[in-house]
Amino acid sequence: MRRQLARLSGTVLVVALACVPLLPAQAAADCKGTIYLTFDTGSQSQAEFIADTLKRHHIKATFFLANEKTVRGDYSLDPSWAAYWKARVAEGHAFGTHTFDHVYVQRDLPGGRMQMKPQFGAHAGQTLTWSAQQYCEEMQRVDHRFVELTGHHLDPLWRAPGGRLTPNLRAAGAACGYAHVGWSAAGFSGDELSSEKVSNPVLLKRALDGLRDGDIVMAHLGIWSRKDPWAPAVLEPLISGLERKGFCFATLREHPDYRAVFARTRKVGG
Repeated sequence: MRRQLARLSGTVLVVALACVPLLPAQAAADCKGTIYLTFDTGSQSQAEFIADTLKRHHIKATFFLANEKTVRGDYSLDPSWAAYWKARVAEGHAFGTHTFDHVYVQRDLPGGRMQMKPQFGAHAGQTLTWSAQQYCEEMQRVDHRFVELTGHHLDPLWRAPGGRLTPNLRAAGAACGYAHVGWSAAGFSGDELSSEKVSNPVLLKRALDGLRDGDIVMAHLGIWSRKDPWAPAVLEPLISGLERKGFCFATLREHPDYRAVFARTRKVGG
């Protein structure tokens, strides 16, 4: 009986150990620095590839969402993308608003108002005059849709389309409770640039040579205009190269510049 129990215990132990998930190599090592990968919506042509690559490397990133037209003929916040966003939530990524209709600021106007131009939606291409409250509502539209798609709210993060900011726009975002996120100079992926003028090997080398601890990298889930897509050629070797240098990766929830806004959110939320 004791021998049977011993054999059984050993079997249970082996099964239990087999069920314990292996930690990524970088989690066991001391990080020499942290890089924060961020992705804006776009054509979504590389959305699945990027998600698979992040998952394979056990990396958490931050996504900034707008309702943009995709290569599938739908829009990135349509119900047809619910499964994609639910999966990213389950994986532990962070999410911010990129304005629902990808609205660019043109210039500030008196009284805190702003001249705006949406890229998508009912007013696409039109020049509009908005108040700070109207801009806030535009940012919140993304949160409302994200809840509908995933059952989860966005993080209190915001990226203005094109990274364009004016004093009035920055104030509007802050008053709405969102912290604006730009990107580091070395973190500009260049995926919006012409591939004929700036090749993927050049962009990869520039990033690997230039990125430092705390840098924020900005890329897209697909760009219509670039003929030689950035992600398939650059993302995997970029991550692997940074890992070899001893870098770890995290969402902006862990970035020192944004901890305060998350602390305030937790306090307000109880």
